[in-house]
Amino acid sequence: MTQLLDTRSVRDYLLQLQQRIVTALENIDGELFISDDWQKEPTEPLRGNGRSRMLEGGQVFERAGVGFSHVQGDMMPPSATAARPQLAGRGFEALGVSLVFHPRNPYCPTVHMNVRLFIAQQEGAEPVFWFGGGMDLTPYYGFEEDARHFHGVCRDALAPFGETLYPRFKKWCDEYFYLKHRKEQRGIGGIFYDDFSELGFERGFDMMRSVGDAFLSAYLPIVEKRRVLPYGERERDFQNYRRGRYVEFNLVFDRGTLFGLQSGGRTESILLSLPPVVNWRYNWQPEPGTPEAKLYTDFLIARDWV
Repeated sequence: MTQLLDTRSVRDYLLQLQQRIVTALENIDGELFISDDWQKEPTEPLRGNGRSRMLEGGQVFERAGVGFSHVQGDMMPPSATAARPQLAGRGFEALGVSLVFHPRNPYCPTVHMNVRLFIAQQEGAEPVFWFGGGMDLTPYYGFEEDARHFHGVCRDALAPFGETLYPRFKKWCDEYFYLKHRKEQRGIGGIFYDDFSELGFERGFDMMRSVGDAFLSAYLPIVEKRRVLPYGERERDFQNYRRGRYVEFNLVFDRGTLFGLQSGGRTESILLSLPPVVNWRYNWQPEPGTPEAKLYTDFLIARDWV
């Protein structure tokens, strides 16, 4: 007998989570998100719908995107079968919420979070499901108390599901958000997990909710604390330079970006994570002893924060 998975409850939760996060950011920023609902045609290889919520040019957030999608396809793309080659050729269903916030003040860190469910389907066979997601922080100027706070909330969100999950997912995050060509961490990490089904569907869904619900507690206190710090052209220039690393990772390594593009997803929604302003400089190095150098020596390394 084929297992029935309650995707309706997952969809309802994800839409509610998206709205809750949007409302919280509107209250901080003072500007409103636009809502862009989209629908893929039934005849396209990738079918389904979604809702992209975007804030551009806000007072606190230069760009903030929170995307929901629920799509189905007839054949899993290579990025989804890399770890499970035996599922190649199956149809699939995927739904999730993904967000990236790029604050205006360089002392406020960029943040990424997503939670998702993926189901591989084949006629006459049991569906194969897994959960994925996590959250990670990318500061431009490091503060140890911010890193400890962020990781502490991540640890507490996972604690009800086993004491081994936080160290395991923290290590996974450090290894995943790593720019191999730079030999450099993208930020101070957080938690990351994928292809995760060992708790079963109901308990896995509970863990998804715990991670999603923890996001605002992990991030907003940091923004509230750092948004008032004065900054000048020097800090802004360094922020835009470091944003280049974010672009490099998302376009070269990120599995979500690759999955979206390979499966024929909606390009605007896939690339809403990119920063609005960014620059690169050839072979630039920070001066020793500066706050910019401290980011590299003290924060862009894999270390224990809690």
